[in-house]
Amino acid sequence: MAVGVLALQGSFKEHIACLRKLGVEAVEIRKPEQLAGLSGLIIPGGESTTMAKLAEKNKLFPALREFGSSGKPIWGTCAGLIFLADKAVGVKEGGQELLGGLDCTVHRNFFGSQLNSFEVELPVPALATQEGGAETTRAVFIRAPAIVGVGSSVEVLAEYPLSPSQTAHSPEQKGSSKDKVIVAVKQNNMLATAFHPELTSDLRWHSFFLKMISNGEDGTEVPGTEGTVAKKSDLPQTLNQVRDMPVFREASFLSLESH
Repeated sequence: MAVGVLALQGSFKEHIACLRKLGVEAVEIRKPEQLAGLSGLIIPGGESTTMAKLAEKNKLFPALREFGSSGKPIWGTCAGLIFLADKAVGVKEGGQELLGGLDCTVHRNFFGSQLNSFEVELPVPALATQEGGAETTRAVFIRAPAIVGVGSSVEVLAEYPLSPSQTAHSPEQKGSSKDKVIVAVKQNNMLATAFHPELTSDLRWHSFFLKMISNGEDGTEVPGTEGTVAKKSDLPQTLNQVRDMPVFREASFLSLESH
């Protein structure tokens, strides 16, 4: 099994470290021809407009859409979620090109500016049911988007409870109550999270995604997914750091999100 990570900009190295921790071959993707032979693809967090411009420059959009329409799993985190959405609101003037395929509406920078970035223990009952472990996961939101509308075929995997101030300024949300917002979904071969699992030591989201791949490939086993909450000592230093302090204090990560 080989999983590609779109490596135009953003937190692709952190995703690759997580995949390799699980014993999976991870491939950096920058050109259309590099998608050949992959079992799945991750679109990481980053600066979504910059990623879109680089993808257009490298003529990646047709190949990425073909990859998605083939039924092979794609996971988008943060800016990657925006890429996969059929519709995005709150985008920069002139808009940006989207891959589409995920029947949802995403609000770009829903939670505010860079200074509003935060970490939280997020309830993830669907993840815990499949992968075991705690009923919550450490979720890192960096100038994050949120899903404000979903179609009937979209499975909601996680919702974030809004504070009174956030509720007062949130747009109407289809498929979610006004006191919470959707931050993780799955539809067919697509998985999307508004937060950054790759910046924590909880590998269950990566294991979840790998099982989506294995379920579509007869006879394929997912290596290394037992006990997917990794020990800090086993992870690269950058992944250890975010368990020790709020990620928005880390200058190296501040540059990841400026959607």
